[in-house]
Amino acid sequence: MTSELFPGKPLPGNGCQTAIKITTMKDHSIKSAQAGSVSQPTRIIRSPYEQIAELQGGVFNFNFQRSVLWMEEKGKMLFGENFAIDPGDLQLIYKLLVYAIGDKENAERHGLSLRKGLLISGPIGCGKSALSRLISYFCPREKQFLVKPTREISFEFEKDGYSVINHYSKGSYFRIGGMPVPKVYCFDDLGLEQTPKHFGNECNVMAEILLARYDLFVSKRMLTHLTTNLSASELESFYGNRIRSRMREMFNLVAFDKDAKDKRS
Repeated sequence: MTSELFPGKPLPGNGCQTAIKITTMKDHSIKSAQAGSVSQPTRIIRSPYEQIAELQGGVFNFNFQRSVLWMEEKGKMLFGENFAIDPGDLQLIYKLLVYAIGDKENAERHGLSLRKGLLISGPIGCGKSALSRLISYFCPREKQFLVKPTREISFEFEKDGYSVINHYSKGSYFRIGGMPVPKVYCFDDLGLEQTPKHFGNECNVMAEILLARYDLFVSKRMLTHLTTNLSASELESFYGNRIRSRMREMFNLVAFDKDAKDKRS
């Protein structure tokens, strides 16, 4: 059985010269962290840990091809029947998947640190937001994240003021087994938000949130993910050098090709 998604390309990242097919787990697999870290996965949509992973020796093994097909199926549920995974994005998706499941060996091979969050950059319409939402399902429960548009946070600040900064930083915790766990967010479309005002006071609210979450990243290992259309120089212009320097510590850069097509057109 083969798939239209895999038209004879080698598996991203493993140096294999054979055509990609829907293979057995042992042929092309990626491995999660120890199974104990994925207790009680979120069930809003059935978890890939339940549907496609194979538990062997305390480790969840994922077949890359099945994982991509799972993402496409769930993408159609979330975004409509026209959703499809672009074969040109497979190498980038591979990086996101090995990061999400905590495959330390493959992540390091692709220059990704599991300690850091993800900064997913690319042109408008290339699929950053959709892939971010789908990748979250592959994360263990405590690292699954909500994709939050930065524009919505600007509107919240205009309505509720400076408490919004605390909500997305020091107040950003939930409990597992009675223990506080840092809440992971993916702030979507960084740089497209307006600089809001609250009672006439202007505030670069996303800059303040990122600075606060940086301190919690250092002290509590609080993870943050971002998507953006902006380049590094544009981010520095918008948020300042102080933010950009911290971003180097906080994030793994995963970038779409600058010529990636607009999937919405």
